[in-house]
Amino acid sequence: MAVLEGWVKGSFTSASLTRDTYRKGTGPVVIVVHEIPGITPAVERFANDVVNAGFTVVMPDLVGTPGREVSGTYLASSMLKICIAKEFTTLALQKTSPVISWLRALARALHNEIGGKGVGAVGMCFSGGFALGMMVDDIMIAPVLSQPSLPFVVGKARGADLNLSPDDAAVITQRAADGCQVLGLQFTQDKLVGDRFASLRNLIGDAFIAVEIPSQSPKDHSVLTEQRDEDSVQRVLSFFSEKLK
Repeated sequence: MAVLEGWVKGSFTSASLTRDTYRKGTGPVVIVVHEIPGITPAVERFANDVVNAGFTVVMPDLVGTPGREVSGTYLASSMLKICIAKEFTTLALQKTSPVISWLRALARALHNEIGGKGVGAVGMCFSGGFALGMMVDDIMIAPVLSQPSLPFVVGKARGADLNLSPDDAAVITQRAADGCQVLGLQFTQDKLVGDRFASLRNLIGDAFIAVEIPSQSPKDHSVLTEQRDEDSVQRVLSFFSEKLK
């Protein structure tokens, strides 16, 4: 199969930020935000699963080369780009990454085009918390956080931080109280996630649905892709179907 076969390349601009996008499928909208180093074959495989479950999937290209396999050099180069790019908040506490505003605008544009009950999103690793920030808009009704890792863990405080400004956190708390649930996934020994699941429980209580997979190795990290857990993939697809269809 060719790289990104059947995906339609486009672009989206909001507030002077432009990024390529890849789109495929029909049905309610799900935005799949890739992890480091980029849209790898494993990310595409998961996105195709979402398409095949009956959704319109859009993958933003935030960093890396779409279709490129993971390697040590590729991981390092993408990490460096993320760390110096102004649209990602990689170390600051209690601050929402600017790229989330772009993702919210993308979600609104897609929802206006396709309609439906609302939209879903899944982030992974550095983008793992992005769907949480997108909950500021009431069209985000199916947020999925897979191994959320921003801000990068350097000390206990950053390991517990949710990459949210206080104002955004307050809105998200209210949305959860009004019934919007959040699905989170992590391997139990994943140090990159830090204590964020505890922070999520403190922020939104019973609205947080935690899926914690026993680690087979301390290196287990990418729940839906590189160390793919099949039960977790199916849980995400069921969550999207329950909330969006």
